[in-house]
Amino acid sequence: MTNEEYQYFARRTQKKEWQNPNRSDQERHEMLCHAVFGLCSEAGEVSGILQKTYQGHEFDRTHFAKELSDVLWFVSEAADGIGFTLSEIMQMNIDKLLARYPEGFDPEKSLHRAEGDV
Repeated sequence: MTNEEYQYFARRTQKKEWQNPNRSDQERHEMLCHAVFGLCSEAGEVSGILQKTYQGHEFDRTHFAKELSDVLWFVSEAADGIGFTLSEIMQMNIDKLLARYPEGFDPEKSLHRAEGDV
């Protein structure tokens, strides 16, 4: 599955009015809020699975992966809400990381980022 195929299929399970690319500013705002709140919620579920291992629970790799897929759904919705494809978001991240760490991760560069490096 490509990134765009994923985003297309994920979009099919959003609220109907958010599926319209000509959504209103209010709908965009609601969509973005929904995505951000959902990301927070799903990130909590992901961390909860790992946290339970400290209480003696077995790590459930499949459950963990399914919760990660929910995180991806909300990332897709957020990207959609601001008018970007997942491929564009992914490329932005790689471009940022290549500029920040051209030779791979460097703790020194992490500690002393250039001004404006977000």
